[in-house]
Amino acid sequence: MLKKGFPRRIIKSTARILYHVLLVALSAGIAFSLPITVSFIARNFLAYWSLVENEKIFLMSVEIALAILLILFFNYVGRSWKDGRFAKMARGAGMVYFFSSRGPLALRRIKRLKEVQGFVRDVLVISSTGYRTFVDPKGDLHKVLQNCREAKIMLLNPHGVGARSRANSILDPNVTPENFNEQIKKSIEFLKGLKAIQKNVKLKLYENSPLLKLVILGDYIWIKHYHPGLDVHSLPEFVFEHNQTPGSLYAPLYQYFLTRWGDLDIPEYDFETEELVYRDETGNERVRKRFDEGQPDIPQSAADNFIPKTDTPTPHDRLQPWRLSSPE
Repeated sequence: MLKKGFPRRIIKSTARILYHVLLVALSAGIAFSLPITVSFIARNFLAYWSLVENEKIFLMSVEIALAILLILFFNYVGRSWKDGRFAKMARGAGMVYFFSSRGPLALRRIKRLKEVQGFVRDVLVISSTGYRTFVDPKGDLHKVLQNCREAKIMLLNPHGVGARSRANSILDPNVTPENFNEQIKKSIEFLKGLKAIQKNVKLKLYENSPLLKLVILGDYIWIKHYHPGLDVHSLPEFVFEHNQTPGSLYAPLYQYFLTRWGDLDIPEYDFETEELVYRDETGNERVRKRFDEGQPDIPQSAADNFIPKTDTPTPHDRLQPWRLSSPE
């Protein structure tokens, strides 16, 4: 049975072969035409020069045209050199994609990349409401969550101060704390539906205002930042890849998610009982609270020296062989 992408690979292979054939034919044509071209120039150069040497306007025009071409050429060389430096810095930081706009073509490419990168992989997400990200059928992660292996999602607690402050900071009059909270509840219902069909989905609800929109799809991290007063979907998006470069930002961003996920003050949402579950350092349940009752008063001392417990390998485990023998 032919695979889905087989015709496309055949077309690409044929196009590459035709390209090389055309390139060889063009090179051969130029090589065979050189004797005729040189002979023509040698016979006619003096005749043409005698016609144009006294044409001062023509010579001035040629000089101006050459000056413009030289300016454009050196500007292009300088810009290419600067672009090369920036590309080298981006590779050193592990960045492989940058999307500055959200036009139709960019949206289509972003969605396609995320679907490929997240297929049957672990998906880790920190977002605000999650509605436009994975509840909306047009969202980037709508199909990703349906096809992933495991999903760990962190959203704002709709009853917390962070959700209210984020909604109030957006200048759009259509964004209010009420519809903001409604979007979060719809996201919870969507995840509950995935849980009902035996998807391995875990949800945590945090209280403070969002800082980063972080999506980890296997070896790729997609990141934006929440700017006060601006819709996060209007801001640029950066993509970092897991590699063996010590300077890559993949490792600290991955560790950032693990730290937030392991925070003892961030409860897990129980889809069956609709309760918030708070756990201790060993992962044992210590207190439950109804979802609509808010956050209980829990001492901070337990979280001061907390090292997140997770069965997901840490970046230091994944980025061998340059892992240090002892943490700094």
